[in-house]
Amino acid sequence: MNTDLKISFIGAGNMARSLIGGLLNDHYPAKNIWASDLNAQQCTKISADMGIITTSSNLDAVDGANIVVLAVKPQMMADLCRELEPHLRQSKPLIISIAAGIRSDALQRWIGPSQAIVRTMPNTPSLVGSGATALFATDAVSDERRQQAESILRAVGVALWVNDESEMDAITALSGCGPAYFFLVMEILQNIGEKMGLSPETARLLTLQTGYGATKMALESELDCAELRRRVSSPGGVTERAIDKLLDKNIDNLFSEALITARERSIELANLLGKS
Repeated sequence: MNTDLKISFIGAGNMARSLIGGLLNDHYPAKNIWASDLNAQQCTKISADMGIITTSSNLDAVDGANIVVLAVKPQMMADLCRELEPHLRQSKPLIISIAAGIRSDALQRWIGPSQAIVRTMPNTPSLVGSGATALFATDAVSDERRQQAESILRAVGVALWVNDESEMDAITALSGCGPAYFFLVMEILQNIGEKMGLSPETARLLTLQTGYGATKMALESELDCAELRRRVSSPGGVTERAIDKLLDKNIDNLFSEALITARERSIELANLLGKS
């Protein structure tokens, strides 16, 4: 990506900080990264920590920007877009939204149908450079601008495109909410380990390292997860007995119901937020 572009983040919260950190790690010049936030302390801290340019004025931040990353809470997005619309109408930067639940048609209604908009769904592991982000582009986004958006999100993990925006609700249920599912499983395993006599420190470390190791194996293997599971479940062995118990209790159906519920809630929230 051209490092002479001015990239402006509207909102300097955790996700914006993670993306800015990823860009800096990719050697994007700090002098070309701006961030605005109404919280003066937030601006001071991010400027001191990262060396970027900060301001309390959203309009100053977007002035002359080639790329504008909307990183505010979904409930604030409509008012923000209406504030920025007269200025964005003139300069027509690439708009990247990382706000969950805000569809592209709502963004187009608030800032103009001809704007180049990329909607994204990053997840919280982006905060540690291990995120998974889905991206959807409107028709006004050129191939060059798609590459720019992908470069920004890829700086904090995996980034992949979807052609149908309706997939974003399923993605929200799977990877957006997904870290919480894994945290819950790890929480349960650690608690059970303690009840079986392990110290809290031992149960925690074994749980976390096992989760990390299993994920690393899956990422680096050409085999799918089902085959990897079969290969560590010896016939008649301990692992097979445990897995059979989980399947007997319909754990797959339980997860299916949970993700379907999450997708439905994502649709509900998008409909609600889009009415603003």
